Amino acid sequence: MNLNKAIQHKINNKTKPLGSLGKLEEIALKVALLQNTLSPKINVPTLVVFAADHGIVAEGVSPYPQEVTWQMVMNFISGGAAINVFTKQNGFNIQIVDAGVNYTFEENLAIKNLKIAYGTRNFLHEPAMLTDELFSAFNKADTLVNEIFSSGSNCIAFGEMGIGNTSAAAIIMNKITGIAIEECAGKGTGLSNEGLVHKIMILKKAMLKHQTKSVESILQTFGGFEIAMIYQSILKAAENKMLIIIDGFIVTAALLAAHVTNPSIINFCVFAHQSDENGHKAMLKFLNVEPLLNLQMRLGEGTGAALALPLVQAAVNFLNDMASFESAEVSDKLIN
Repeated sequence: MNLNKAIQHKINNKTKPLGSLGKLEEIALKVALLQNTLSPKINVPTLVVFAADHGIVAEGVSPYPQEVTWQMVMNFISGGAAINVFTKQNGFNIQIVDAGVNYTFEENLAIKNLKIAYGTRNFLHEPAMLTDELFSAFNKADTLVNEIFSSGSNCIAFGEMGIGNTSAAAIIMNKITGIAIEECAGKGTGLSNEGLVHKIMILKKAMLKHQTKSVESILQTFGGFEIAMIYQSILKAAENKMLIIIDGFIVTAALLAAHVTNPSIINFCVFAHQSDENGHKAMLKFLNVEPLLNLQMRLGEGTGAALALPLVQAAVNFLNDMASFESAEVSDKLIN
């Protein structure tokens, strides 16, 4: 019996009707296959929040000023944000990363300094980042994920903070899926209807200005430092055979890019939730995946991933700890 069949046999022979734990059974199978064992474990789950600023905010694509990025990072550091509450509640280690915030943080703060630059350039006028900056982001992400993996973690998730990053993610989505930008772009942190029309106009102008073909050119031209680091972190986590819990719109945009680079990346991913941000449902449909939760959230930060961890843990726990028909001496015979 091969491993896939052996795991499925173990799942099917738990004291329950066949398939009655639904998606939890799918997760149990995925994690066990990923870890190549009949008894998988979630060790040192870690959620990394990457923060960076975006030059495109100069065009009025967000109702919030750029300073909110660093102010929210300070909130993360002090433990006052939703992501702090949910990671603490559900057992995630949390790391805050300065990928490119337009602010200088004091050295003694609980934040990892991987800053590439003080925000990206305005992609309406020029590419968001230089080639060297993009590859610096990739290299720093590789190192970070390897450090987390070496610490004993086999489960990782990503969050983000960056005023303007829904604009970057919308273009990445459009470029990879071919879905019209009107369906990719949403209200982000709370644009009015008029503000959304303006945002879409700016994004269309930017896309007309720049010609991109490869994933790397899309990320360099329209992406953010946090999105580039999440993209590379997903690829590196898969290389290390880590389970990856995918959050909402921004993180899934990075995953779309990673999926082009490595189509098998889906095998390492559990999709936490369907964001209420316009476009995320279409992203999930494009990838042909189903999320665990739909709580009408659109906060970002990795909050959806943090809330999904207990469900992943439940899937692993039932596989390991639930009695089988044989061990519980319960008949598994159907009445004809």
